[in-house]
Amino acid sequence: MVKSLKKKYNLHMLGLIETKREVISKYDVARLWGDNPVGWEFVESDGTAGGLLLMWDDMMFQTSHCYKGERWLCIEGVLTKNNFYCAFCLVYGAHGREEKRMVCEELSYIAGLCQVPLCLLGDFNEILQVEKRKGGTTLPASAEEYKSWVQDMQLVDLPLSDGKFTWFRGQSCSRIDRVLVSVEWVEEFPG
Repeated sequence: MVKSLKKKYNLHMLGLIETKREVISKYDVARLWGDNPVGWEFVESDGTAGGLLLMWDDMMFQTSHCYKGERWLCIEGVLTKNNFYCAFCLVYGAHGREEKRMVCEELSYIAGLCQVPLCLLGDFNEILQVEKRKGGTTLPASAEEYKSWVQDMQLVDLPLSDGKFTWFRGQSCSRIDRVLVSVEWVEEFPG
């Protein structure tokens, strides 16, 4: 599956959420990524819950630092094609309001630590607008806090290219998966 995605979309980075793996080996990564040069980092699962894996084309992105939290993984480095220093953070958002607040605080700290343009991607387990949840009429308090955090961080929520929602269960639909980037990122890659 990953190999066909790489060919179809010319992938240079791929994040997997909820790997449910306590250990990920070089062999596991090679099975997913193939023969091309690959860099990778992971956050182990807690038993069969959670787990993050971030893989990237080692010729396109050179890492300088890696930071890990229970629900996020951040790599800082340079995109070699245009010498663009940046950080990528793979996120698996919490479910409870207090836990969501803690993840946002940790990501704010990492953004301050890195001091480079930031790309946050993953499952944030929260909507930003009421119309991003089917049948929604008001934003829950946790969504209001999340929206304020995105605005305070001056992040841009990149639009989806296909479809309005990213999560489905029965008749319920929401857009909880997203890519958030800093303004500098948009300026560097306007397309």
